[in-house]
Amino acid sequence: MLKSVFLRYKPKFIFTLTLIFLEAFLGLLFPLFIGFAIDSALNGSHSGAIQLGVLGLAALMVGVGRRVFDSRFYARVFEDVGVKVVSKVESNQSSKKSARLGMLQELVEFLENSFPELINALIGLVGVFVIIASLNFQVFKGSLIVTAGIFVIYWMTSNKTTFFNKSSNDELEKQVDVIAKNDEDELKTHLSRMMKWNIKLSDLEAGNFSATWLVLMAFLMISIIISVNNGVTQYGTLFALVMYVFQYMENVINLPFFYQNWLRLKEIVTRLEMN
Repeated sequence: MLKSVFLRYKPKFIFTLTLIFLEAFLGLLFPLFIGFAIDSALNGSHSGAIQLGVLGLAALMVGVGRRVFDSRFYARVFEDVGVKVVSKVESNQSSKKSARLGMLQELVEFLENSFPELINALIGLVGVFVIIASLNFQVFKGSLIVTAGIFVIYWMTSNKTTFFNKSSNDELEKQVDVIAKNDEDELKTHLSRMMKWNIKLSDLEAGNFSATWLVLMAFLMISIIISVNNGVTQYGTLFALVMYVFQYMENVINLPFFYQNWLRLKEIVTRLEMN
């Protein structure tokens, strides 16, 4: 079903994907252009600042244009797929229909909002890797090791994430029926179960994030020391390198959350394809 929707709207999917890639590429250039602007200003020229301003304007135009297009495009996708999802569920299962429409909305919102962020993060990460390698190869090697370590942390907890999401969605599909019974005790039990799985997911994310953040902060401090010891003396160059390391941190710290979302959406897609 979802594959047929993609094929039906293939040109529009390709168009929005193109805008996403262009927006990510422009965003990747900002630290470099900031470094150019600093060096240019120190030499008494304003050309670097003007170039930075032009880059900012171009990024604004592409970003706003994509968001205006996406809001209308994905609204249409939700309408079309929503009808098919509801029609596949038996007529007497109103609770399941309601829950799956909510899950479909979550999937569409991911495509509209989180998917562009994922592409930005991936392109930004690859671009940052290339630029860091050109500025300081020792810092580049360190970033690869840190990235691998972070994904090992999240991979080790992937089975728990999938189980908690499945249990939460199982309970969600009962919600309308529970509400219809107008039984406060049963409703309280249902809500308690829902919150139990949410708390477990939240605690798991908090633990993973804490470990990731400590690793990244250690890497940031070490990368500055390595850069200075390796003879990076120009202020603009050193600033650009540190900015790219910080941008690397922003990109890599978000990727595991997208991975967790992918695990959840994978379980949701399986349900939407079912009767």
